[in-house]
Amino acid sequence: MSLRSRLFAQVYDRLVLPSEQACVSDWRAQLLAELSGVVLDVGAGTGANLPHFGPDVTRLIATEPERHMRRHLRDRIATDAVCPVELSDAAAERLPLPKHSVDAVVSTLVLCSVTDLDAALAEYRRVLVPGGKLVFIEHVIAHDNPGRARWQRRIEPVWKRLFGNCHLTRDTAAAIERAGFRFDQLQRQSMRKASPVVRPAIRGIATA
Repeated sequence: MSLRSRLFAQVYDRLVLPSEQACVSDWRAQLLAELSGVVLDVGAGTGANLPHFGPDVTRLIATEPERHMRRHLRDRIATDAVCPVELSDAAAERLPLPKHSVDAVVSTLVLCSVTDLDAALAEYRRVLVPGGKLVFIEHVIAHDNPGRARWQRRIEPVWKRLFGNCHLTRDTAAAIERAGFRFDQLQRQSMRKASPVVRPAIRGIATA
């Protein structure tokens, strides 16, 4: 498992580069630029969000439980961070922060791979101040394409083993609502240049 994790961390940026260039980097910029105050970036990976935070972020906490990813993240913090960053190895389901302690939670391509989706969202809501924002980009099940959804279900058992517990069939928008969030923005769009099984995507902002 450690070897697989290390290899995945080494190739991750190259795997996602086509989609980042085609659309995802623009989505990050649109959603993150106006955030302010204390921001929690959950599952920060190799640090793709770092260049997109604006000057009004006064404190940035980045969590990444996978140690090989965290090594890449630490390097990118040194070059791309626009404000001081506190790095944590916490999992999304167990955030080491007090209740109502952050103004925004950022979750980009994270909720597909958490062990417990509902527990992670409950933690997001717990640490957010009342009225705080959840900013998200996630790939989801292809509700509008039954054929693709069937392929997602067939492939998912192997996909999860190869790609860090990444699930292809989660209905993350429904889970966000189930956790008690209210959508301010919700857009569904194909993640261009991604593998067909991960193209269906949602992005937006929800209020705690």
